[in-house]
Amino acid sequence: MTEAVWLVDPHSLTVAYSNSAAQRLVGLTGSRLQGFHVRDLAAAPQDLYRWNDVAEVSWGQVTHTQVLHASGRAIPVEQRIREVEDPEGGNWLLWTLLDRSEQEHNERELESLLAELRATLDSAADGVLVCSADGAIRAFNQKLADIWVMPAALLLQRNDAAIMAWMRDQVLSPAQYDQQLQALGQDPLVHTADILNLADRRVVERRSVPLLRHGMAVGRIFSFRDISREMEVQSGLRVAAQVFESSLDAIFIADAQGAVLQTNPACDGMLGAALSPGAQASALFAQTEPEWLDAVAQAWKEVGHWEGNRQLQRVDGSHCAVRLSWVVSRDERGQVQQSVGFIRDLTQQQAAQQKIEQLAFSDALTGLPNRLMLGQHVEQAITQDTQAEFAILFLDLDRFKIINDSLGHQFGDRVLQLVAQRLQSCLRPLDVLCRLGGDEFVLYLHACQKQHSERIARRIQDAMREPFVLDGLGFSVQCSIGMAQYPEHGRTLNELIKQADTAMYRVKASGKGSFGFYEPAMSNGLLGRVQMEHALRQALDRDALRVVYQPQVEMHTGSIVGCEALLRWTDARLGVVSPGVFIPLAEESGYIVKLGAWVLEQAVKEAMRWVKQGLGVKVSVNVSSLELHQPDYAARVASLLSAYGLPACWLELELTESALLQKEPVIVHCIEQLADLGVQLVIDDFGTGYSNLAYLKRMPISKLKVDQSFVRGLPQDMSDKAIVEAVIGLGRALDVEIVAEGVETAAQRETLMRMGCGFYQGFLCAPGVEAATFQAMLRAQAAGLEAGSLGGGVPGEDRPV
Repeated sequence: MTEAVWLVDPHSLTVAYSNSAAQRLVGLTGSRLQGFHVRDLAAAPQDLYRWNDVAEVSWGQVTHTQVLHASGRAIPVEQRIREVEDPEGGNWLLWTLLDRSEQEHNERELESLLAELRATLDSAADGVLVCSADGAIRAFNQKLADIWVMPAALLLQRNDAAIMAWMRDQVLSPAQYDQQLQALGQDPLVHTADILNLADRRVVERRSVPLLRHGMAVGRIFSFRDISREMEVQSGLRVAAQVFESSLDAIFIADAQGAVLQTNPACDGMLGAALSPGAQASALFAQTEPEWLDAVAQAWKEVGHWEGNRQLQRVDGSHCAVRLSWVVSRDERGQVQQSVGFIRDLTQQQAAQQKIEQLAFSDALTGLPNRLMLGQHVEQAITQDTQAEFAILFLDLDRFKIINDSLGHQFGDRVLQLVAQRLQSCLRPLDVLCRLGGDEFVLYLHACQKQHSERIARRIQDAMREPFVLDGLGFSVQCSIGMAQYPEHGRTLNELIKQADTAMYRVKASGKGSFGFYEPAMSNGLLGRVQMEHALRQALDRDALRVVYQPQVEMHTGSIVGCEALLRWTDARLGVVSPGVFIPLAEESGYIVKLGAWVLEQAVKEAMRWVKQGLGVKVSVNVSSLELHQPDYAARVASLLSAYGLPACWLELELTESALLQKEPVIVHCIEQLADLGVQLVIDDFGTGYSNLAYLKRMPISKLKVDQSFVRGLPQDMSDKAIVEAVIGLGRALDVEIVAEGVETAAQRETLMRMGCGFYQGFLCAPGVEAATFQAMLRAQAAGLEAGSLGGGVPGEDRPV
């Protein structure tokens, strides 16, 4: 028998016989087992107790217990004890044992495997749900409960229907969820994958496969994964890809070694062609010096990106100024993974910047540096070397007005350009030639002592004596030069220009066409300004001042529609004094307030006389910013209109841009009061000041006057033409009238008319004339004559100021 069998004496409980299987089981021979007490074989405590009292032995029952091996180890067995009778009638206990060692080992292995499977199931990244063919839940892991946010109470009870109902309630579309489960029940072998949108806005991916046993589907295994974050990342990647492709900025992506992996269309367009595979990102830029690459690496290390201006190397070999932002991406170990470069084309920006700098630091006519640029040169020279010595020369062309008056301002502007070229040829590379305006130039002579300054001044005089030729016409232009030396005659540019200007006027007074240094005694010439101011204050009492009127003409019809009142001064001792001289003097001294009041009264009086005669036209009067500062100015205007009975609609007040830009409450209030009176407000010399176009919206402006300095270049000068067109377009947009000043030729008038300018004034029609003469022009017009046929003036003579 394969079972271990003992015959035991029921009285002594000793072994009487054992078979070979029993001897092998306990590791003892038959002779040793003979007479062995069964308690000595028992390993389990309960067996020791039972064998002490035979009555406690379970007869005939199969029990699991343990027996001792001769080595001392316990062997699991299945035992059975029963009574048997031999042929002689003796009673024995038949004790049979079955070795269960291998069976228990297999059971332990199975339990361990099941525990591992349960741990694996609970450790899975996905939620797992196993169902039988009838839909009952066989198993699920903790991840499933986490994904579906199952409450603890639901997990403690064995209620499949409640769990399934909970899952159904979490989806955004329960009806669709039910349809999908029904479809799975109809096809038990199908493999599926779908997306569930939950009510809490999470997105869950569901996959299912059939549970097979012996090739037959006995259920279904579901796996669930929360892919909300992945969906967000994918959405972000799609947006990033769209931005990458559609970005107007050029973008490249390079690997850790700097090789370009990808470029967007804007980058290919900027380069002129797509890059060849493996091209280095640094090779996209000209002058890839090691210092720059080291700076990029250092910036990556410190802040993660480098930013600066570079020159992009196009495929055709040309260069392009760009702004590069180069960002590095690192892994968790801090190693460079890749880098992304963002490139912005600076071509237009640099061109605009150069244009702005050119306008800000250069003279529009000659292209020479202006006073601002000159100031920077002088400040740099003084800052770098406090012991430096240099000279400032103030140069004024002699009798240049004759060229303007006889040949026109356009010809005069071209002469100024030739003069600038000739003066520039006399200077050294570090010297600076600047045009202040008109026919005045200032020269900065770098590191120049007095004797050198005199030498250069002589060289300029000699060069200017050479004849000029323009349009086949030969002529001569001489100049007077005043000189001031730093630091002897001044320590700032303003002081040096002032002293050089004073020296230049002394040269002119001495016969012109020469040069000379400033001397302190020359400042005594300021006495002349004091005397002129005194004479100006007496001019009203001596009837030396008069008001003339320059017609304003409608462009298409040639009809006079208004006039500008202009102040003129003829002194018994000084003769005819230019408005360009005494008006600034009156502004500086404050006497302009009294002069302005007198001009306004004369203009109102004449305007009312013309209205009464049926010849009424609008009369424009220039107003100084000092007058607007007077708190009672608007009241005085109202008083004059009332005193003479002139309706406010016949009066226009011309304001400068600088006056409108002042935001003092007194000026703003004054302008508002004037507008309330019904007086028309006009911006004079528009475009010559520091324009802030915001005031055009704020102020009740009815008319813009284009400055004669822009009209003078028409129709040849493209810059002047562009400016005038812009002003006219602006006026049309704002619904205000445009008046062009200083129109002297029919070509200028025709050009302005084509541009859409409505009105003009200038010598083409007439200069400033006496009130009686202007009244005669109005009568002639009333009689049917065109204003332009009444005769113009000589260009440049009695120019309105």
